Amino acid sequence: MASDSVPFASLLKNIVDNRGKTCPIAESGIPLIATNCVKNELLYPSYESVRFVDEHTYATWFRGHPLPGDFLFVTKGSPGRVAVVPDPVDFCIAQDMVAIRADREKVYPLYLFALLRSREVQERIEQLHVGTMIPHFKKGDFDKLLLAVPDRRIQEFIGNCYFAFSSKIDLNRKINETLEAMARALFKSWFVDFDPVRAKAEGRDTGLPEFIAALFPDSFAESELGSIPTGWTVRQLGEVSSYLSRGISPSYIEDGGVLVLNQKCIRNGEVDTSKGRRHDSSKRSIDGRTLQFGDILVNSTGVGTLGRVAQFLQVNDEAIVDSHVTVVRTDGAELSEHFLGVTLGQRQAEIGALGEGSTGQTELSRYKLAEILVLVPSRPIIDQFDRLCAPLRQARITNGRESISLASLRDALLPKLLSGEIKIKPSQSVDSQQEEAANERSAKA
Repeated sequence: MASDSVPFASLLKNIVDNRGKTCPIAESGIPLIATNCVKNELLYPSYESVRFVDEHTYATWFRGHPLPGDFLFVTKGSPGRVAVVPDPVDFCIAQDMVAIRADREKVYPLYLFALLRSREVQERIEQLHVGTMIPHFKKGDFDKLLLAVPDRRIQEFIGNCYFAFSSKIDLNRKINETLEAMARALFKSWFVDFDPVRAKAEGRDTGLPEFIAALFPDSFAESELGSIPTGWTVRQLGEVSSYLSRGISPSYIEDGGVLVLNQKCIRNGEVDTSKGRRHDSSKRSIDGRTLQFGDILVNSTGVGTLGRVAQFLQVNDEAIVDSHVTVVRTDGAELSEHFLGVTLGQRQAEIGALGEGSTGQTELSRYKLAEILVLVPSRPIIDQFDRLCAPLRQARITNGRESISLASLRDALLPKLLSGEIKIKPSQSVDSQQEEAANERSAKA
């Protein structure tokens, strides 16, 4: 693909750089996006562990604020991570990142975004950054990063193609968050707030179909967890689990082997297999450690990530976990794997607080995890909960699998489009060229 290489800085119309120090923080107000909120697997910044600033700080402390369509570019810690600024912009940005605005006369913005996300450019940024303990890629060094700028038509096709894939993946993620929120809301109503039981105890209508309402008792009894519906019990997690164990220390290889899931794979209640690595099972056996559908994964080391929970819902690849993750598998007698997964997912903060050790070395013992008390309702109620959630869960699984396929296809196509290995024909539409590129890739596989 014929193109000129120009300095990164020359393609930018504006850079918002807000001082290399922490701004005043407030208890509430406008979200302050930090570098941990910018991830190359997400189209837009996340709101993970955000802090806040008040209106006065927002108006007076910052040198500038990003506009819709700008890109957030991380300059310190993990330099090169980039995300799109959404419309509307409801946040401000912290130190160690900048907001960049493409000069539309010199480069198509979405092409620049795709190019910065490409493996080749990410590797070049890594080679250019300085610092050993905390890597950083200074704004003053942007001229050292040379970027290929091909014909405008090619830029538009590549940028639009990459953004279309990423937008669909982002939409699936948002849909899944909504589906998960629906299931959690039902769980909270039935098994945390005990709404149906309270309604029956007070002689009110439960709002549920009669055959479901009949499954709930109409009184409460005291337990180790406090007041719970009569007839329900409390058990330790270890008592209702058939398997509760940390993973192995893998022998990593680049290709082949068995998929190993780690802490990075567990985020926002989902398992991201793209963050996994591969284990050479000929070096260390994985007998009895292969994950089963519905297994619950709990992050068991670290700070900030400790206690994160997700359920393994993939069946297309054999997988295990490393030693930083604990696998919990229900025995199925009292609790279904879905019910237990939602139960632990609701209690992530509580689970994380059980960690012990010094800063940076905090660990969650599987023995402590096994002692967690869990509520055990009657099995007919659990089964009814699972039936109501089944369509939501299946939709989440379908969306998750589609997103994995789309990300794989997008990331395989991008370098081929950038290198010119896949030719772009002037007369074709974006959709038809995407289909042809996908077909070409499938034929070579």
